[in-house]
Amino acid sequence: MVDDLISHASKIKKNPEKYFDILKSKTMLMIFEKPSLRTRASFEVGMTQLGGHAIYMDIKDSPLGKKESIEDTAKTSSRYCDIMMARLFKQDSIEKLANNATVPVINGLTDIFHPCQILSDLLTIYEKKNKLKGLKLCFVGDGNNNIVHSLLLGCSIVGINISISCPKKHEPLGWVIDLAEKNAKKSDSKIEILNNAEKAVDNVDIVYADTWMSYHIPKEQEDERIKTFKPYQVTAKLMANAKEDAIFMNCLPAIRGQEQTAEVIDGKQSIVFDQAENRLHMQKAIILKLLHKI
Repeated sequence: MVDDLISHASKIKKNPEKYFDILKSKTMLMIFEKPSLRTRASFEVGMTQLGGHAIYMDIKDSPLGKKESIEDTAKTSSRYCDIMMARLFKQDSIEKLANNATVPVINGLTDIFHPCQILSDLLTIYEKKNKLKGLKLCFVGDGNNNIVHSLLLGCSIVGINISISCPKKHEPLGWVIDLAEKNAKKSDSKIEILNNAEKAVDNVDIVYADTWMSYHIPKEQEDERIKTFKPYQVTAKLMANAKEDAIFMNCLPAIRGQEQTAEVIDGKQSIVFDQAENRLHMQKAIILKLLHKI
């Protein structure tokens, strides 16, 4: 399925005009509990370019989970639209929405997973390296976040070796690691959880960083988190441990001087804006696949 989506996204990116009216009269409902730039823009623009329409709904303007149950929202919304996308805090909420809807539901992000981002990242990596299997990716920073969890699953499915470098108290969830290990056995890839950034980055093809300040992090914890993660900041010196042709990735938004230095994210090895663009093309592929249009 992942390889299939990458293939379709590549075709859509190369020939977007072939798909301009494929979703004529189709509507997507987009439910947002968490703020977003890339998720909203890529899905809304994607639906428009495919000939469809997207409706943005901020959860503060909705009875979702408050006056009305998630289950009832899912059943009602299914009568109006052809597909839904939700960007929520709790993984349980997106699962309730999907299990009770009669139309496809896309996980636009939860505190546990960010699958659309990682599918887009895999497309970007394939474009840059012309392969996936056998590459090695290292994530450096907060290991207990939705990007890491989705990277573990995505990389292990396609055969990318992955190392996570993070403080001991911020390692990925155990059950996610277990799922990734099962995938890795099938794809013949390796997973490492390390607490030393230099060792983890040694001779890798891809270095990946993400914000230390996820949306659910309280403001009063920020100073302590900066101290905790400072040894895991991606600097030019750290990047020098990777392969000479290694690429740097960050799903954005990014804070220069925190998870990476400005010279890294703005340097020649950085492909962060290619990542951002590919959200659009992969989102289109996901929508079309779920609506049986490709």
